Amino acid sequence: MEGAEPVNKKLGAALSGGAVLVLALSACSGGGDDGNKELDAWAKQVCDALPAQDAKVDAANDAIKKAATDDNAPVNVQKTDSKAFQDMSDAYKALGQAVQQAGPPPGVDGGQKKQQDAVTALNGLSTSYAGLKKQVDGLDTKDQAKFADGLQDIATRLGKLSQSGNAALKNLEQGDVKSAMAQQPSCQKVASSSSRATTS
Repeated sequence: MEGAEPVNKKLGAALSGGAVLVLALSACSGGGDDGNKELDAWAKQVCDALPAQDAKVDAANDAIKKAATDDNAPVNVQKTDSKAFQDMSDAYKALGQAVQQAGPPPGVDGGQKKQQDAVTALNGLSTSYAGLKKQVDGLDTKDQAKFADGLQDIATRLGKLSQSGNAALKNLEQGDVKSAMAQQPSCQKVASSSSRATTS
């Protein structure tokens, strides 16, 4: 396993702090808005969908990192990574649906475009993680060198993927929207768990 072990570790490293959801929400902190009840209701609808999906993404990240051990057989790494990527795909799809169902944030300039951009970004992430699942499923676990090469490619894609999609999400979470989301207990929960994850 010596050949694939460093690659497995790279795969784990590519996930460190790489959850787009975490990066997008880490800016959530306490703060007041102007008392816009409609916007508060919108924020609650979006935020309430986050903890379960955030937990799913975190669990998938942890599973991939744990699979990246010196003595883990390629077939086990493949099985773990495949399930993890599917879970991530499902999580981002669910988040996209949540933002879509919430509608544009009320009273926000360009709210509809920001909402649709976020939905597009989340759905794109879902599709990309589904693609990684298909890619890892197709790796040859019997050929150590080929498997290591395949993991290297996946780690590279994963690193790029973890950096994409943030712009549209952060664009949605600005100004009054950010303040409204920051007041929601469910968003505060996700933000606090992500800050612990990035500092640990």
